[in-house]
Amino acid sequence: MNAPTKKKRRIRAKVFVPAAFVVAILLVTYIFPQQEQFRFSFSEGRPWQYQQLNASFDFPIYKSAEQLRAEQDSILVYYEPYFIIDENVQLGALAEFDAAVNLNENLSTLPLRYRLYIRNRLIEIYTAGIMRSEDYDLINNSLTKSLRIRSGNMARPERIEKFFTIRSAYERMINDAPSNFDTNLLRAAYINDFIHENIIYDVDWSERAREEFIQQVNISSGMVQQGERIIGHGEIVTPQIYNILSSLRRVMEERSGGRERSVWVVIGQFLLISLMFGAFYMYLLFFKPQEYRNQKSVVFLLSLSVVFVALTSIAMRSELFHVYIVPYAIVTILIRTFVDSTTSLFVSLITLVLCSLMVASPFEFIVIQISVMLISVFILKELSERSQLIRSAFFILLTYIFVYIGIVMYQEGSITAIDPIRLIYFLINFIFVMFSYSLIYLVEKMFGFVSGVTLVELSNINKPLLKELSEKAPGTFQHSLQVSNLGMAAAAKIGANASLIRTGALYHDIGKTLNPAFFTENQTPGMNPHNGLPFEESARIIISHVKDGVKIAKKHHIPQQIINFIETHHGTGMPKYFYISWKNANPDKEVNEADFRYPGPNPFSKETAIMMMADAVEASSRSLPEYTEESIRGLVDRIIDSQLADGHFKNAPITFRDIQLVKDVFVEKLKTVYHSRIAYPELKKEETSLKIT
Repeated sequence: MNAPTKKKRRIRAKVFVPAAFVVAILLVTYIFPQQEQFRFSFSEGRPWQYQQLNASFDFPIYKSAEQLRAEQDSILVYYEPYFIIDENVQLGALAEFDAAVNLNENLSTLPLRYRLYIRNRLIEIYTAGIMRSEDYDLINNSLTKSLRIRSGNMARPERIEKFFTIRSAYERMINDAPSNFDTNLLRAAYINDFIHENIIYDVDWSERAREEFIQQVNISSGMVQQGERIIGHGEIVTPQIYNILSSLRRVMEERSGGRERSVWVVIGQFLLISLMFGAFYMYLLFFKPQEYRNQKSVVFLLSLSVVFVALTSIAMRSELFHVYIVPYAIVTILIRTFVDSTTSLFVSLITLVLCSLMVASPFEFIVIQISVMLISVFILKELSERSQLIRSAFFILLTYIFVYIGIVMYQEGSITAIDPIRLIYFLINFIFVMFSYSLIYLVEKMFGFVSGVTLVELSNINKPLLKELSEKAPGTFQHSLQVSNLGMAAAAKIGANASLIRTGALYHDIGKTLNPAFFTENQTPGMNPHNGLPFEESARIIISHVKDGVKIAKKHHIPQQIINFIETHHGTGMPKYFYISWKNANPDKEVNEADFRYPGPNPFSKETAIMMMADAVEASSRSLPEYTEESIRGLVDRIIDSQLADGHFKNAPITFRDIQLVKDVFVEKLKTVYHSRIAYPELKKEETSLKIT
């Protein structure tokens, strides 16, 4: 895959990168708690896990729900519900009875004195009042055994004994009948058809009266004054303190209410988040332009920050897990592995500052997490082995523990205030950091990065591809090893990625495995398959090892970062031997340079630039007639200056000073490789004489 030109990359970065930052700012603003929250987690009977808490404002101490309910229930025993008398019920019932006397056979044949008795008793019962049996039983079982009858805006108290239910009214009419009455005739008259409830429950007045009763109970049992100490670190949350903390949480939630306040809170959060990400943007723009132009790098860095801010928000909102379980060190480890230490520190710091705005004890959080961040960067200089990550995880755990103990002793003046639960949180955090090794693999697959571990694995010469190269093209394999040594030494001198160059150098010529005999380093004396071939055909075979190498690498799933070395180690240069030979053989013809030019692209990083220099210098050094410092330096200067003049390094972020340092390293390394060896003297044989005795 060809690297994009600088112009295209700049245009794409100017659009994509700002858009990515805007999306990140909006996401984090949405993730942030939208209102002021009580950020402490506490349980009755457990130690207080945070620093000393003082009241920042006056607030009442609310009674617990159980206490308030008990007091309300105790006062509600004196509550009297309200009822009204529905006069229309009595009038309707009497009208029904009078009509039934004329129409109902049972009533019309009933003697007059029976009919008069029933009608008079109905009037008496309705005057007293008939109510639902459920209401009657409820009031009868109450302490007051009374109710209030409302008439207009006035209400009078009445005893429950005065009233009837439908059943008691019917029984009263039957039982109070004169002794000379036949009760069977009364029952046959279906008196209950004319008995209806006329005492109706007044919902509005009753509920209003109930609320007034409840409001007589004071919901608070005292006040906490501003500045008053509530609880210190490590103290046990007693029932009283639990009630005070619950009251503080309730007041803070009430204070955060209101649409206008919420709008200002969101605006404030947006400004703070924009400031943090703005600093992040400017850092990439001015100090890491190569990462700024790399879309995958920008997405990777922003995603890490947003994900860990989201985890912090979830921890503070839902209380599913403690914030110290969140392995923030993973941010530092991943960025240190795939980018560099400076970016790792900067992005981690931005993430921690944003997270500290949500936690309960920001001072403690910042001190602990920044200490862990620094240790992560210093200990994990380069991740190339699993043991390094395990060792780093142990150092991170120790840092958590020691810094936490130091803060507790500094704030409380005693080691007994240490919360053992917090140490368990750190241990869980340690376990999560251990799993970051698998995250490295996922990040590599998602973003196309290459870690030091992967480079070490790829550079194993027992890998099938390298083993095939050593068997089919042993000369090329030895050349690759020498280029690797030169490139690593130069990279270490100018601050490039030595591991990346080492692996890239081992694979840069794998395309030669298809036609190994056509390359000088693999030829035996007297055997040259180029003899008899047209110069352009020989050039085509030589040039094709680049495209063949790319195909082989992709077939074996070699990362793109290594394929870049295959594509760029000749850049857009020429196999000059065949080019010059063709021109000498055809002085009167116009040469088609496309037939004698590598496909490129030219190097676009420090590492690929060093690779091009090392490859050309190592190959040419084999043809020197003698190996002196002057001849080696002349060779190195001539080759690299020629590459520089041809513009091969225009797209690479390498300076003239870097190039001079690379030259010096190459000269010293080649002097060591081709140093003169002293001639060892031969042992002279002593002449022995035969003595005759």
